[in-house]
Amino acid sequence: MASETQSAASEHAVGMPQLDFATFPNQIFWLVVTLVVIFFVLNRIVIPRIASVLADRHDTIQRDLEKAEELKQKAVEAEEAYNKALADARVEASNIVVATKAVIQKDLDKAIAKADAEIAAKAAEGEVKIKEIRDNAVKAVKVVATDTAAAIIQSVMPAASDAKAIKTAVTARLKG
Repeated sequence: MASETQSAASEHAVGMPQLDFATFPNQIFWLVVTLVVIFFVLNRIVIPRIASVLADRHDTIQRDLEKAEELKQKAVEAEEAYNKALADARVEASNIVVATKAVIQKDLDKAIAKADAEIAAKAAEGEVKIKEIRDNAVKAVKVVATDTAAAIIQSVMPAASDAKAIKTAVTARLKG
């Protein structure tokens, strides 16, 4: 029992087995073997997989960028086509406005010409009526003046009333 206690004490005196200089060559050998195995596992399995994933991501990103550039170019072309169509529509609308204005102006000119003709006809008709009224008024004035002059002369000088002389005198006086 004493020997067991002594061997247990000697084990405890040494400390941790990793720090025992007697086991260093064995530990270094297994450390190198483990590191080489990890290196080969990483180099042959893990790193190629990571590299393939990164390459796939890079290819996907590159394809997406190319597709985005293509879509951007299509969008620019679509915008140019839209702007051209808009400009063409504006020109067409302007042409339609000009044509419509011309048609409206033509109709308006016809309506104005018709109205002017009607107004001219009514004015001519009115002038004819006014001339008739004026002529009738002059005749009425002559008749009234002649009758009045004859009545005055008859009442002042009953023997000197000459109808022809009175008519000539009234006509001369009305002419100025």
